[in-house]
Formats: sequence, C-alpha cells, structure tokens
Amino acid sequence: MMEHLTTSHCDIEGHQFAYFVRGQGEPLLLVHGISTYSFIWRKVLPFLEDRYQLIGVDLVGCGLSSKNLDQPYSIKRHAHLLQKFLQKLEIGKFHFVGHDVGGGIGQIFAVNYPDMLFDLVVINSVAYDFWPVQPIIAMRTPIVRQLAMATLDMGALRMIVRRGLYHKENLTPELMEYFWAQMKSREGRKAFLHFAASLNNQDLLEITDQLHRLELPVLIIRGDADPYLSGAIAGKLARNIPNNTLIKIPTGSHFIQEDEPQQIAAAMVDFFAGK
Repeated sequence: MMEHLTTSHCDIEGHQFAYFVRGQGEPLLLVHGISTYSFIWRKVLPFLEDRYQLIGVDLVGCGLSSKNLDQPYSIKRHAHLLQKFLQKLEIGKFHFVGHDVGGGIGQIFAVNYPDMLFDLVVINSVAYDFWPVQPIIAMRTPIVRQLAMATLDMGALRMIVRRGLYHKENLTPELMEYFWAQMKSREGRKAFLHFAASLNNQDLLEITDQLHRLELPVLIIRGDADPYLSGAIAGKLARNIPNNTLIKIPTGSHFIQEDEPQQIAAAMVDFFAGK
C-alpha cells in the first residue's frame, strides 16, 4: 500500500515544502533526484532512523511539494531553497545525502554553505558536464515536451524504472504506484518537464575549482550497474575531491535505494563513524 512519507509542510519563499522528520541523533538530510521524490528513501530509513534524525524532503515540483512554475527548478535554485528550509527548521550541522540530481544539489550546497555540514554523501550523482543524459536533453525541445505530455504513460515509465533496477524483481506494482503518483496528473507532468528543462550542467561546472578545494569529507557511492549516469562521474569526483571515500556496489543500478538499501546505509554509517 502506497504511503507518502512527507506529512509536514512549511512555506519557503512562496513554495510549500513537503517533508518528514523521524528518528533521533545527528541530523541527516535525504535529497532525491529527478523522476523521484522522498519515497525513494523508504527502504533505507529502517537502517538509519535509530541512529540519526532523518529529514526527507520533496523538492519543489516533486512529490507533495508545490508545483508553481514561475521560477526555474535549477539545482542552484534547489540548493538555495534547501538552505532556507533548514534554517527555518533550525537544524544545526547535518549530514547531506543526495541521489542523482540531489547529489549535484549537495555539491553546490557544500561549496556555498560548508559550515552547515558535517560531510557530504553523493549516490549515483550527476557532476561536471557528464549530464544531463540524453532523455533529459531531449525534454528541452518544445515538441518533445508536448509529445511527452501527451504520451507518457505507465508503460513507458515502467520501462525507464525497470532499466534503473539491478534486481528486476523489485519492479513491483507498489513501486510503480510511487513513481506514477506524481506523473498521473497534468500538473505533475508539467512540473517534471519544467524541472528537466531547468537542468543545466553549467551550475556544476562553475563550482569545479571550489569543489576540488573542498575540505569536507565526501562519500561517493556508485551503483556500478547504473545505465543512466556514467561510472566516469564517480571516478572523476574521486580523483579530484581531496578528502573522499569511493564505494562501488556491483549489484546497484540507478535506483540503488531499491536494490541495496542495507548496503548503502551501512556504507554511510561506517563513513560517518570513521572519518
């Protein structure tokens, strides 16, 4: 049975942020990527909530957060809104964990607000100019956006999700219900396409030098079966960020939270304890 994790809301610069807070301990922020929302962490939570105060958010345009289209959903803008969100919740220092585009948001956050962070964890993350991947680039073309609005259906989405799973048996009706929940309305599809059209790798290219001087500890988790984001991304991050740990998980695809939730949770716990 599908259950939204986000049960709280607050207003940030005219946007309604949907979020959850659970567990006790040092704060840990969980930030999803494009095409998902906070549900993607649901299998990871049981392995962390007895150690940390977990804060999960639906980014603007996603999940149960507001979907007004008057401003771009760029990763730079998301980082700014998250900083205001955390200030409003009066969260002190915290661990930033970002998946996919959420990892790119984390890189910008770490460069701009390092004093707010204990460390940064990026999981199957975008970085540099290795992205957006082709489907997202195509979304920038007006006719493709119109076709997507008209033709995106559960079957097409199911193929995208299946390709992003290593353990294909995890492609359950429940999982597809989570993915489809924000795509089944016209408002949700328009917000997704607005998010896709707002992505610009220049937002990460312009912080390259600062990222390579980052003093924060950084954990890079790579699901080696990810077909959407190249392994070269994790490799380049590991070569250039001074204080980093790289972990590769062979049985993890793009949606590694579904494939190996216990492994990524254990990697984070060990990293937080050992740095």
